[in-house]
Amino acid sequence: MRRRRSLSKRPLAATLATVAAGLLGATALFTSPAQAALTPAPAPAARTQAIPEHALVGYLHASFANGSGYTRLADVPDSWDIINLAFGEPTSVTSGDIRFSLCPKAECPGVESEAEFKAAVKAKQAAGKKVQISIGGQNGQVQLATTAARDRFVQSVGAIIDRYGLDGLDIDFEGHSLSLANGDTDFKNPKTPAIVNLISAVKTLKAKYGPGFTLTMAPETFFVQLGYQFYGSGPWGGQDPRAGAYLPVIHALRDDLTLLHVQDYNSGPIMGLDNQYHFMGSADFHIAMTDMLLTGFPVAGNQNNVFPALKPSQVAIGLPASPYAGNGHTAPAEVAKALNCLTRGTDCGSYRTHGRWPGMRGLMTWSINWDRFGGWEFQKNFDTYYGS
Repeated sequence: MRRRRSLSKRPLAATLATVAAGLLGATALFTSPAQAALTPAPAPAARTQAIPEHALVGYLHASFANGSGYTRLADVPDSWDIINLAFGEPTSVTSGDIRFSLCPKAECPGVESEAEFKAAVKAKQAAGKKVQISIGGQNGQVQLATTAARDRFVQSVGAIIDRYGLDGLDIDFEGHSLSLANGDTDFKNPKTPAIVNLISAVKTLKAKYGPGFTLTMAPETFFVQLGYQFYGSGPWGGQDPRAGAYLPVIHALRDDLTLLHVQDYNSGPIMGLDNQYHFMGSADFHIAMTDMLLTGFPVAGNQNNVFPALKPSQVAIGLPASPYAGNGHTAPAEVAKALNCLTRGTDCGSYRTHGRWPGMRGLMTWSINWDRFGGWEFQKNFDTYYGS
């Protein structure tokens, strides 16, 4: 996710284009005494409420401002079902110590008090909404390379959740947060410490807060769908070790995962299951990228190593709310075509999906603030499509 207003492509997207053009030359989890001592925390009543069959997910710039302007949590319209607070960020890349605070008044003159913010969280939950802390973003690189960092992550994220009475966690690790070590070639049995420790940390948090704890993820296409072609540095080395690096995390946590909304933007061309490259900004891109998640795909082309399909209820499409929010903005008519194709089998264009999934969960956007800046176009189109 973009924290600042700059619209230039990020270095990761440039790397993706290079790799996609042809760059070629946990299950065993740790348990520490600190983790074993964690006991389930009392969960807010809101955690027992299920999210709607079709949900609208958005990120709220809660800790910073940019060109979109500040939006108070209480002012977020009722259409938004999951609100991800952006962002919790680490004190250093490898510390695992995550901090979150409301935007300073000097940067956000309209910011609410902490008491008002907590009251707004409770009000949203009373209305059946989920409010989560999102960790990472463009600026918040997180590498849990040690068990000490893992344990600090669990403690600090739990402290944020408890302080504000939140429903769960969104993982928005970008940049160099996840990278596969040389020789780590099996997504079902990861060996890279930063990945194994992240899986362990999230499982610990899930166990602490219970089955109502919500877990969402917002990886970039580079870390997921690119895994169809390339996985890590490859069997002979030389590839970008970040390629497909989210796959072991998603797979290990699939039984705990509420929703995966891959960022179908700020992306280079990605090969779909039709072995053709697809380009962001059109219905075709969202159809091809989502079809991969709902069908499953062989990792690095290995038919004996298939990433299994996710449940339709676990999948949403991630899009920018406006042209200002990120590269790859998709016009509302194209978004409707993508939804029609994936859920009804119509408006598919030249791409043939491997099924129809009327139970696909919905849409995610970066961000609520940018949608407000654009006159709530994204939200209104979602409401129109799903008859809200």
